[in-house]
Amino acid sequence: MRWTHTPLPAAEVEALSKRAGVSRVLAELLLRAGLGDGDAATAFLQPALAGLNDPFLLHNLEAAASRLRQAIAEREQVVVLGDYDVDGVSSTALLVTVLRRFGLNPRFIVPRRSEDGYGLSRSAIDRALEGGRPDLFIALDCGTNSHAEALFLRELGVDVMVIDHHRSKEQPLDQCLLINPHVHPGAGDSDGAWRHLCTVGLVFKLCHGLLKQLRAENHPVAYRIKLRDHLDLVALGTVADLVPLVGENRILARHGLRILQETQRPGLRSLMDVASVKPAHGVTPTDISFRLGPRINASGRLADAALSVELLLSDDVAFCTETARQLDAFNRERQEIERAITEEAERTIENQFMTHAGVVLFAENWHPGVVGIVAGRVTRKYNRPCVVLGNEGDLAKGSGRSVDGVNLVEVLGACSEHLTSWGGHPMAVGVALPKLHLESFRARFAAAVREHVGGDIAEARLDLAAWLTAEQINERMMEELDGLHPFGQGNPEPVFGVRGVVLRQAPEIFKELHFRFQFEDARGRRLHGVAWKLAHRLPPVGRPVDLAVELKWNHFNHRRLLQLVLIDWRDSAAVGGGE
Repeated sequence: MRWTHTPLPAAEVEALSKRAGVSRVLAELLLRAGLGDGDAATAFLQPALAGLNDPFLLHNLEAAASRLRQAIAEREQVVVLGDYDVDGVSSTALLVTVLRRFGLNPRFIVPRRSEDGYGLSRSAIDRALEGGRPDLFIALDCGTNSHAEALFLRELGVDVMVIDHHRSKEQPLDQCLLINPHVHPGAGDSDGAWRHLCTVGLVFKLCHGLLKQLRAENHPVAYRIKLRDHLDLVALGTVADLVPLVGENRILARHGLRILQETQRPGLRSLMDVASVKPAHGVTPTDISFRLGPRINASGRLADAALSVELLLSDDVAFCTETARQLDAFNRERQEIERAITEEAERTIENQFMTHAGVVLFAENWHPGVVGIVAGRVTRKYNRPCVVLGNEGDLAKGSGRSVDGVNLVEVLGACSEHLTSWGGHPMAVGVALPKLHLESFRARFAAAVREHVGGDIAEARLDLAAWLTAEQINERMMEELDGLHPFGQGNPEPVFGVRGVVLRQAPEIFKELHFRFQFEDARGRRLHGVAWKLAHRLPPVGRPVDLAVELKWNHFNHRRLLQLVLIDWRDSAAVGGGE
């Protein structure tokens, strides 16, 4: 791994430090984030809900809010169809919750991955219509490209609304109300502020617009609803969907994580309990990404994601306790399946595809519901875009994940000839194609990646945010760094370099995969650290090494301890590295 660090002009760091009233280290981090102006830095460190823009500036949102207002006034029948991932599940729960407060009883449906496939499919629509023809059909986190399906509903006399954030490969839907900041021609600056919102963020904006309209009519319920209380659901979908945590996403996630920490939803409390998330210690994006999100997703991968929606909506403590345990069991099953597929995928890459700039993997016995997780793992390990496909009848179907600098949407656009369906984001896509075209797609994908990057993909790079001395690593610095939270896509957690660390005792290996270590600073103060899955690469004792670390709070036995998390290390005598 190549370490890089580009020093910033000392005068600029010092000037921002004084203007913003922060340490030089924090000033350096703010400058690297493009926040050199003191006011911008303050707004970033203290994101306020008052900083959210007028929802009616978002294309089609005012018309969509008016259509919901009509549904409420006329007590119409509404069906909500949401995707089966965390964004879709949280979006569905949020919209259904708000509509129920206004006296509606919307039916909700989640596509079954094995039966309906992805999104607004005819089979999912047919299931939704089993309860009768609604007046309004709302698709969440899917539907942007579903022209035929939307037309089918319109021909039945059903009004259609689509709220989505996926890119469009075709002309925007014209048979329905579409809220999607990515696809409206000429949207330009008018939708730019919301370009990175995921669907639950867009649903939050829609609910905000609805409340504004109804409050203007002095609707009594509208004044009793506090949208802030629903930001726990917004944080779930926003963090789990890996959208950039900047702008409005940062505001929603920052406040949403605090609401999640205090949530009164029995379903979320039960889920946190089985996932060993301790609200008293604070809830972080990591808790969503690795504990809550996978359990919500597990039902959609292996069973029916409607179970996760029911969990988030229910006030029945007994039901929530049992359902959370069921999702936890699904997640353990998913982990076992995923572990076996990952091991097989890694062997296949190392035996056959190490020279490929982009890798396509497939096996008949792989479960399509977990291959996206496997794609993420092998992409990170081998530092190249990977598409991992499972078996679905005559189709190979699955997901792709990318690395920095490679836009998968553009890559697939250059090799989509045999794909029956594909779409998603620059870093994550869904793909399906006939098995008979696998070899052709594999070759074209590798070539498209190589062409996209102009050659071989560079060695994995580790960007250091700043160099620290061991003496600078203290609780005061940790309190300052707390202002940068939440970390995630678009706001990465800073990795710091520490030079010349000498370990006086051997690292302690635990669970055969990890190790703990400790060292002293120049004043004799002891610092403790942990390295995950690095037991195969122990740093030496008694010889100076440079450490690349993240700084965390470790909660243990009712105490909060500062802990270094080792990302990489190198011999201090090493020369180069670009920093």
